[in-house]
Amino acid sequence: MSANPTFAIEVHKAQTSKIGDVDFNNLPFGNVFTDHMLYCDYKDGKWGTPVITPYAPMPMDPSSRVFHYGQAIFEGMKAYKDENDDVWLFRPDQNFIRFNKSAVRLAMPEVPEDVFIEGLKQLINLDKEWVKKGNGNSLYLRPFMIATGHGVIASPSQEYRFMIIMSPAKSYYSGEVKVLIAEHFSRAANGGIGAAKAAGNYSAQFYPTKLANEEGYQQVIWTDDATHTKLEEAGTMNVFFRFNDTLCTAPTSERILDGVTRKSILELAESEGLKVEVRPVLVTELVEGIKNGSLKEIFGAGTAAVVNPIIGFKYQDTYYELPKQEKPLSLEIKEKLTSIQYKLAEDKFGWTVKI
Repeated sequence: MSANPTFAIEVHKAQTSKIGDVDFNNLPFGNVFTDHMLYCDYKDGKWGTPVITPYAPMPMDPSSRVFHYGQAIFEGMKAYKDENDDVWLFRPDQNFIRFNKSAVRLAMPEVPEDVFIEGLKQLINLDKEWVKKGNGNSLYLRPFMIATGHGVIASPSQEYRFMIIMSPAKSYYSGEVKVLIAEHFSRAANGGIGAAKAAGNYSAQFYPTKLANEEGYQQVIWTDDATHTKLEEAGTMNVFFRFNDTLCTAPTSERILDGVTRKSILELAESEGLKVEVRPVLVTELVEGIKNGSLKEIFGAGTAAVVNPIIGFKYQDTYYELPKQEKPLSLEIKEKLTSIQYKLAEDKFGWTVKI
């Protein structure tokens, strides 16, 4: 963060708060939003003044480029409150870097660090009462940018809006998760935008995920677009596989998102002396692993879910159940990671940033 911010943030506080009407024990993920939001407009080749204002709908021209050509990117982050009522971010620098990589890939302007990081801090400070203490409670943060320039010509917009909205959250997924391994559909292709956190990547997943849901599976494990033999991501999460005592995950690429939780798990596992392999993982390895007993666990990893165990998968009309573990490595990793996020354990990595 720059020692001398170049953007002064204009703040307009809400006259009343909605917080008293919220049932924090019964929160649907991403449906309830805090009192304030931040926006900053890009016009005439430069960013304007960031503004924090009461959360509200905003007018949009029907010809705004985002509606027609999908120039839209976002990040998913969380803020956590510790037992001393201090609020913390988890590796915001990584989200900032990835956000601008996504912007470059979609021909959008990069957002200044002062706007992104300082904007987050001031917005969270204003609505810090929405961050509740307790393991599983957090404030989900959604920085995003859309093309707001007018006109339906197929070219990049000349105007954009960067925004941050925030939603109190509990756990993203609940219950046991079964997955379907993709044999036809692909999440992304080489040369595409799979490594960017682009809105279109997620809408493209909805239909094959709907088909999986209809078969009784909660998510899809995506495979490579060329051969459908290499395992890539699980739904909206990076995916890990434990063979005996070795933790494996696919390398990032043009097709696979460089997840902040993913890289944190890799660093945490290595610091704990666990054997880690970042390499292509084949579908046939999973089937063989079930048959010979070497496949112990599969789990997804992402900001919203943190760590989500997978109990079984379907491939080529056959369902394979994973063996139940007395002490699952996935839950051990989740506990260690969340203990750092909630300041219940020492942060020897320097990942947490105080608001």
